[in-house]
Amino acid sequence: MGASSGPRRLSGMQKQALALYRGFLRAARSKPAEERRQIESVVSSEFRKNSKQVDRKNFIYIEYLLCRGNKQLDQLKSPDTVGLSSLSVDSSSQTTGYYY
Repeated sequence: MGASSGPRRLSGMQKQALALYRGFLRAARSKPAEERRQIESVVSSEFRKNSKQVDRKNFIYIEYLLCRGNKQLDQLKSPDTVGLSSLSVDSSSQTTGYYY
């Protein structure tokens, strides 16, 4: 009887992360097809990388990533922004950059 009866409830941060991910995918729909695929690829890889590398109990860092992601999403929603790219800053960190 180890299995639970019903879907697992998401925490508030998990809901925020999921909403952010969906927001990026929605914003990508407003871009040209080639940029849309590139945006979807970068967003997917960044979220996947962070889900594997960030400790789930490191709430402060997760809140920082959510805040940074929301700012990046606001920039991506701008009609002047055509896409984004993942830029490696150094061997220990990764950042996402935008081009106009």
